[in-house]
Amino acid sequence: MSSAWNASYVTPDGAAWLASAGTYPRSTLALWEERPAAPVVLPCGSVFDVVSAPAMFGRRMLDRLWDDGPGSGPVAEFRGRMLLFAAPGTAQRLPALLEWEEWGKHGGETREPGRTGGVPPLLCHGTGDAVTVPAAADDASPSRSGARWLVAPDTRQPWLPGPEVLLWAAVRAARSAVRISIFPPADQGAKVYDVSRRR
Repeated sequence: MSSAWNASYVTPDGAAWLASAGTYPRSTLALWEERPAAPVVLPCGSVFDVVSAPAMFGRRMLDRLWDDGPGSGPVAEFRGRMLLFAAPGTAQRLPALLEWEEWGKHGGETREPGRTGGVPPLLCHGTGDAVTVPAAADDASPSRSGARWLVAPDTRQPWLPGPEVLLWAAVRAARSAVRISIFPPADQGAKVYDVSRRR
């Protein structure tokens, strides 16, 4: 992994942005100051939504976003799932877009409601939901909670993908899964995302 891309480092501005999602931002920041390795639970819906994907599929989505698209917003790993931070409203709109995509491909006869061919169920967290976010600490290894940042928040107003961008990434990730070689690349953990490309 390139030293130019520090996946796990949350800047003070990034921490302030995350904390602003909670009811008591100062308390969250004080907790991180006192215990920087502590993950916290934050509500979705006002500052960000979160789309949770199975780890392997989430990595393919992330690859599509960085290799062929606009990049991503913050991304974390938590208990075998990828948490893609998205624009507020995404959790409400994305499931309908996925259904529409599936309906369009099969002439209205979906094999499984809410599933695009090859796209596993994506959990969309919006208003009324909360997610565990990794600690703000600069530590590349997952915490005891199994949470870590892959693309850490670094500004007070990070660019967040909306539902159309995530639909695009999910569909392309599903298509790329069909063409995967049986021989994995030599170093699968060495993917580097150039965060300077983020909007």
